[in-house]
Amino acid sequence: MDLPVITVPQADPGAAYRAQQAAIDAAIARVLNSGWYILGSEGAAFEQEFAEWLGLSRAVGCANGTDALVLALRGLGIGPGATVVTVSHTAVATVAAIEMAGATPLLLDIDPDTYTMDADELRAVLEDPPPGLPPIRAVIPVHLYGQACDLEPMLAACRAAGVAVIEDCAQAHGATLNGRMLGTLGDVAAFSLYPTKNLAALGDGGIVATGDADLADRMAAIRQYGWKRRYLSDMVGVNSRLDELQAAVLRVRLPLLAEGNTRRQAIAAAYDAALAGGPLAPPVRRPGAVHVFHQYVVRSRDREEMMARLRAQGVATAIHYPLPVHLQEAYQGRIALGPAACTETEAASREVLSLPIHPELTDAQVETVCAALRLAAG
Repeated sequence: MDLPVITVPQADPGAAYRAQQAAIDAAIARVLNSGWYILGSEGAAFEQEFAEWLGLSRAVGCANGTDALVLALRGLGIGPGATVVTVSHTAVATVAAIEMAGATPLLLDIDPDTYTMDADELRAVLEDPPPGLPPIRAVIPVHLYGQACDLEPMLAACRAAGVAVIEDCAQAHGATLNGRMLGTLGDVAAFSLYPTKNLAALGDGGIVATGDADLADRMAAIRQYGWKRRYLSDMVGVNSRLDELQAAVLRVRLPLLAEGNTRRQAIAAAYDAALAGGPLAPPVRRPGAVHVFHQYVVRSRDREEMMARLRAQGVATAIHYPLPVHLQEAYQGRIALGPAACTETEAASREVLSLPIHPELTDAQVETVCAALRLAAG
């Protein structure tokens, strides 16, 4: 039996490159001709431009989004003997980073409407930490799918408890909450620049941002062996550098990010209209938040059947995420959970699916998805 031809991919990094090919090729040629490929002028310029775009004083490039979280933790002095709170409904990278820093993860449940950390459960564990764990030193709220967490009560609870806040902005480039850019509200923010992100390199890349100059200096040293002076390690560090080729590509793409996010929002509005009155509900938008739709996620109790119906119409889908971190083989039975035991997380993991959404989708492809949604939900 022949498989249906996919005419609308769920993500398409190649199309993103082709849309900016001339400028990207020129930027890459500039780096190749420079003869300087690691921690040079392109990386320094991108760090400055990213910090200015975000509205913070400093940004430090690194090898990937996972390392960005590790640098944030280590820069804050958080490692062995500390617990770090986050969620189980996230890319495994969030939890992997905590363990890479030597800290102990504590995983909380989500708000089922927005799939982000339950602020009430966070307040409860900060007021009454689970027994048997090291002291809670940091919280990593994940701004998932392009939308803000319920961050303001989280910040208040963390400040009352003397706990640092590291914003995981891997999927939230350009999103805002009550008029403020995500990544500027906590102590430090970590961004992934993976090829499918709203702001994307052509390979791995990450960046951390903060308004704390001393923290930025520590993270910059840690990313390169703990050097403040070449070949002299003032602290224990790692090798996690954003290379010049990726920095140059990102400099091309950063000025286009707002336009890309606007296109994502227009596609999301078209999907909303196609779903109106049907069994699938559009994604909930948090009041006061601007959603940038890294993913457009719906829920279906008959997920596999729904995905098959869409595939039959040439529409690819994905699942973000099919198995919570705490149920994956590498983590099951050894990671502490909050008092809600991640029940909403587990329910969401059985039902969520992500529709195609990226700025390079043509109007015809968007209409193909909308028609498929109307047909599949009928």
